[in-house]
Amino acid sequence: MASRVRRAVNKAVRVLTRPVRRAQGHGGTGPGGLVVEPYRGYGSRDEIFLIGRVFRQSPGIPGEDPDSLRAQWRDLRRRIARRTVAGAGITARFGGDAARAETDRDGYFRLRLQPRDLPGRPGAWQTVELVLEDEPPISAEGAVFIPPEGCRCVVISDIDDTVMHTGVANKLKMLWRLFVEDADSRVAFPGVAALYRALHEGAGGAEGNPMLYVSRAPWGLYEMLSEFFQRHGIPVGPVLFLREWGLSWTHPLPRRASDHKQALIRNMLALYRDLPFVLIGDSGQHDPEVYAQIVEEHPGRVLAVYIRNVSNDSARVEEIVRLAGAVARAGSSLVLAADSVAMAEHAAGIGLITSEAVARVADEHAGAEAAPRRETARITAEPQAPGEAATEATISPDAVADALVGDGTVPATVVVEPEHPAALPRVAG
Repeated sequence: MASRVRRAVNKAVRVLTRPVRRAQGHGGTGPGGLVVEPYRGYGSRDEIFLIGRVFRQSPGIPGEDPDSLRAQWRDLRRRIARRTVAGAGITARFGGDAARAETDRDGYFRLRLQPRDLPGRPGAWQTVELVLEDEPPISAEGAVFIPPEGCRCVVISDIDDTVMHTGVANKLKMLWRLFVEDADSRVAFPGVAALYRALHEGAGGAEGNPMLYVSRAPWGLYEMLSEFFQRHGIPVGPVLFLREWGLSWTHPLPRRASDHKQALIRNMLALYRDLPFVLIGDSGQHDPEVYAQIVEEHPGRVLAVYIRNVSNDSARVEEIVRLAGAVARAGSSLVLAADSVAMAEHAAGIGLITSEAVARVADEHAGAEAAPRRETARITAEPQAPGEAATEATISPDAVADALVGDGTVPATVVVEPEHPAALPRVAG
């Protein structure tokens, strides 16, 4: 038992010190250990957004083996001793535009630019020049993804218990997986990599649909999540929108992120105002509540909502039933999915991906130790009668709840949609 705990602690130290070593060799490093750390950004032809952080980090020992246990424990002390730099001025230049921002109390900067011309082709990562005001100035480079003209939708996905097993519904399990297990140990849901590649490629095969990932994890796990995505073959260069937990010795608990996910999705809807959206989440925490609110606020903008069924808790079922009502009233589709294959099958049915892509998802799913599948329950939303209140549900809440819970032994898949669900036009050929 003692040796297992010791191994777990050493693994946690390795995980927590990776960003320290990365920052040490970062191009945006200046005298006195000053570091400019930009995160991947996003944008359109009209505007781009980039977030990053400025902090001071003590230097390492030249020639020391970074993989030695002594070096890793020293790096852990360096990480704890990091000092955020508030009020630092930083300027970004991209596409003929420039913007200046100052870091907040946690050292974060947020930049918005409106390019007049794109230096590279849309659909690829674009380089943003950054300069931190210091003596001498410190230069760094950020990266933003601008989707190509041929993209047909925007996909917003949660990460926790949607892409990977983190146990959000189980707090202790979540903390263990976040802070102890490394990227290899964080098992992706079977079939999720093939599904997300298919959504990114689209039915046309090269659509380059934006994949925007949202998590309540802190920015400190940014590098680990990026590594996880790359190792599991999930679309390269995911855009990760995370929040700072603001942990310190005087405030050991995470700060409350009020309307975190709603605000991010609203911003995306405004930025990509001509594109339909697909929302992917799980039933274990707040996704049904958030997505129901978004669908109600923006009727006609959300093509489909996919919820991975990870919880049969009665309170969660109630929120999912509410989401089903909101989606039905908006004329969209809701899939309460037991697995990635169920999502893929529906996505192909509404023109998001190809039938060949469904087969690849099924093959990837079959190669893992997945739970047995149950027959999909389909619930058709009835059209509202003339003069019926717009807020009156067009589905039977009891039917959704009963289908979702089932016998409680095998995860259920439930599809709720109108008789003629919204779909993307079929791709020629």
